[in-house]
Amino acid sequence: MIKNSNLPEKIVDPVALTEEVNFDITLRPKNLTEYVGQDTIKENLQIFMEAAKRRQQPIEHVLLYGPPGLGKTTLAHIIAKEMNANIRITSGPALERAGDLAAILTNLEAGDILFIDEIHRLNKVIEEVLYPAMEEFALDIVIGKGPAAKTLRLDLPPFTIIGATTKVSLLSAPLRDRFGNIYRLNFYEPQEIAQIIKRSAKILKVDTADEAIQELALRARRTPRIANRLLKRVRDFAEVKHQGKIDYEICQQALKLLGVDMVGLDQTDRKLLETIIDKFGGGPVGLNSLAAAISEEMDTIEDVYEPYLLQLGFIERTSRGRVATAAAYQHLNRQVKKDKNILI
Repeated sequence: MIKNSNLPEKIVDPVALTEEVNFDITLRPKNLTEYVGQDTIKENLQIFMEAAKRRQQPIEHVLLYGPPGLGKTTLAHIIAKEMNANIRITSGPALERAGDLAAILTNLEAGDILFIDEIHRLNKVIEEVLYPAMEEFALDIVIGKGPAAKTLRLDLPPFTIIGATTKVSLLSAPLRDRFGNIYRLNFYEPQEIAQIIKRSAKILKVDTADEAIQELALRARRTPRIANRLLKRVRDFAEVKHQGKIDYEICQQALKLLGVDMVGLDQTDRKLLETIIDKFGGGPVGLNSLAAAISEEMDTIEDVYEPYLLQLGFIERTSRGRVATAAAYQHLNRQVKKDKNILI
């Protein structure tokens, strides 16, 4: 998923900005050995890919899902490289007509991989075309209209579809059932993020102290894309202030300037928590009221801000609305009111 660069930037937004695409490619692991984390997924993929290669067949269709920034696109490219296959890339919103998908499928060669990002955004017409292609490697084309219409079936070479989505619940059951391998990518542990940062710093040829790497890892929201973005910004700061070397002190100064605190919250995250606590007495507050209070869209709050705050245990979703927890009060140095029923 790529965010439009015209939208306001959030330094800890896990969605990639348009200008970050080339930067991400530079740091992208080339094989499973270089890919840090997601060990269970890697082990399963290694077995399935080896079995497919021994049978001289393409790997079964793969569905990767999970929050943005965790490496779904990277994993798709690694699968293609490990299978010695060409990869074609598209996205759900880009496939507007059945003819768009048909043009791509008819140009695939045996063993090729078609990567569909944001696959949950495919429209139903496209899905209907995709079903026989995934199951039978065939493409049904309707020629003509009305009573004279005829269906022409074209055989396709065996290929693999890799779908990526942040919202697996929005996939229709028939489409989801056609994937032989379904994997959820989980948030990374701080030590894994530290390994990623250390590898990225080596590629970028940035002299980075171990203490600085650990500090960046703690503030990267357990997300590789955010870790690499923070490293890039701190590198820029170090080049101006410290001849390019990132030590612990320079790292602290840069992160303070960026407004990223000890647990990875930025100014907007803190504003959201402060609004719930100060304006709404800690909640519960409805999403609509909260969005109006901080001048943000409801979708942005749900998709960008809330997931990490929920993960930290700073807010709770209840039937009556959002509630700030005792951990949020403690993080913001707020006093919990004695007569307030705060979630512990």
